Amino acid sequence: MPKTFWTLPFSALCALWCSESCADDSYRAQMKGLDEQVQEIKSDVLSIDAELRRLEEKLLYPSNTHVALFIALAKGDSMRLDAVQIQLDGKLAAHYIYNFKELEALQKGGVQRVYTGNIPTGAHRLEVSVIGKVEGGKDYAHTESFSIDKGIEPKLVGITLAGPGSSKAIDVAAW
Repeated sequence: MPKTFWTLPFSALCALWCSESCADDSYRAQMKGLDEQVQEIKSDVLSIDAELRRLEEKLLYPSNTHVALFIALAKGDSMRLDAVQIQLDGKLAAHYIYNFKELEALQKGGVQRVYTGNIPTGAHRLEVSVIGKVEGGKDYAHTESFSIDKGIEPKLVGITLAGPGSSKAIDVAAW
C-alpha cells in the first residue's frame, strides 16, 4: 500500500512536469516563429522605404531639371574652411557652417552634397562665397561667380575650394 500511495503522486508530478516542458517548447517555437515574422516585416518595410525614397526623388527632382552641387577641398590645401554660401541665379541655394569632423572629412578627400534642386535648362549664374582661416590664423573670405549651363540631363556640379596660395581659390566643374 505505501508503495502504491507514493507511485500515484509521483506519476502525477512526472506527467505535470512533462506537460509543462512540452508547453515551454511550444511557447518557444511560437516566439521564434513570431521573431522571424517580425524580422521579415522589418526587411519588407525597409525595402519599401528605400523604394519610396527613390520615387520621391524622381518626383521632386525630375532628371530634366535636376541639379546637385557638391563641395570638396583641394588636395594639400591648408585653409581651414568655416562656411560656404552658394547662390544660384541670385537666390540663396545653400549656406553651410562646418564643424571640426566635417572639415576633417573634407580634408581627407570627402565630398559633401550641399544642394539638390530643380532649375530649367539654359545658362545659370552660380556665386560661391567662402569664409575660413589660413595658416597663421588670418581670416580669409573670397567670392567668385560662375556660369553653368543646364542641359536636359541631370547636372552635377563639383565646387573645389582652396586657400589664397593656390592658382584657383574656387573651381567649378561639371561631374
